[in-house]
Amino acid sequence: MKLLDPIVQFQAELSQIRRDIHAHPELCFEEHRTAELVAKKLQEWGISVVRGLGGTGVLGIVRNGDSARAVGLRADMDALPMQEINSFPHTSQHAGKMHACGHDGHTAMLLGAAHYLAQYRNFDGTVYLIFQPAEEGGGGARRMMDDGLFQLYPMDAVFGMHNWPGIAAGSFGVTPGAMMASSNEFEVVVRGKGAHAAQPHKGVDPIMVAVQIAQSWQTIVSRNTSPLESAVLSVTQIHSGSATNVIPDEATLIGTVRAFSTATVDLVESRMRSIAEHTAAAFDAGVQFDFKRNYPPLLNHAPETAFATAVMQTIVGAGRVDAAVEATMGAEDFAFMLQAKPGCYVFIGNGEGGHRDHGHGLGPCNLHNPSYDFNDELLPLGATYWVRLAEAWLNKA
Repeated sequence: MKLLDPIVQFQAELSQIRRDIHAHPELCFEEHRTAELVAKKLQEWGISVVRGLGGTGVLGIVRNGDSARAVGLRADMDALPMQEINSFPHTSQHAGKMHACGHDGHTAMLLGAAHYLAQYRNFDGTVYLIFQPAEEGGGGARRMMDDGLFQLYPMDAVFGMHNWPGIAAGSFGVTPGAMMASSNEFEVVVRGKGAHAAQPHKGVDPIMVAVQIAQSWQTIVSRNTSPLESAVLSVTQIHSGSATNVIPDEATLIGTVRAFSTATVDLVESRMRSIAEHTAAAFDAGVQFDFKRNYPPLLNHAPETAFATAVMQTIVGAGRVDAAVEATMGAEDFAFMLQAKPGCYVFIGNGEGGHRDHGHGLGPCNLHNPSYDFNDELLPLGATYWVRLAEAWLNKA
């Protein structure tokens, strides 16, 4: 493994920064302390800083030479609204908030790269260090773009990275094309006619209609979408009723739809609406159908993916880079940036959880799990990847 020695020597401070962020998690668009920490560090290292993009976003700018070339490196900063069950010293100090997805580590890795880039500047052009708020459902990437990220600070390509439990530490995973799915949610209200439970013939039972709709929806993926296209339709909540002897007026179905293509989402939404409306009509009920599209599919651009893969291989060797890693139905708002700019998103292995300090919870070290903790051994590797990627991009012939 070919790590940059100055970054390895800086690992202890990066770990301290990462654990400080972990202990002070902030939810989407509330990352004021984290943004201030990031901005101060960048300024200490002589890096120009732009604050407030996307609300609480921070942009670091490192320039060298006369080239107009520019590349963007992005890390996310926000935490999740969940309770941490770890008890090690850097556990969350804020009840109901936790860095359970490793954004603390992502921020620290990009800071490690920033520190090196500011010192050595072995490139010709501009590196934009994008510290993004609100990835966890807030669409912070789009907010930064709406505030002029790419218009005010033109860049040729943009790259992202996420830690991935289950991939061995010291390894990477990437694939061209669909890497992560789109994220969509629905809420469907079935309106019936309330009645006494002993006299169901005098009402229209919305619960039975909701059950029929939920069951019929499950045929969409198996019978309407192509077997060659992946999709997930999950009803995760059904709400109705308040008493054992009352047939209620309404029943609500809530859930999520995931797919790797917009066309598949279009098909699923259309079939869901049609099934809901016609099923309700068959039972003399009404229906209100709401479908919200959150994040689009994350699609890696082939040339940039090949470029990033080559950089990773120079650091850890070809055997430690899975260039056809299995895509995931998880979603990521970096997808918005890849719609606007060419680029690539990669996974860096977080291991199986053996790195966790004494005091971790009894659960697995999975993303969005209350026992999760980022693997600090990744910090120099992730920072080295960012540096080598930026240098290679800006110095290529």
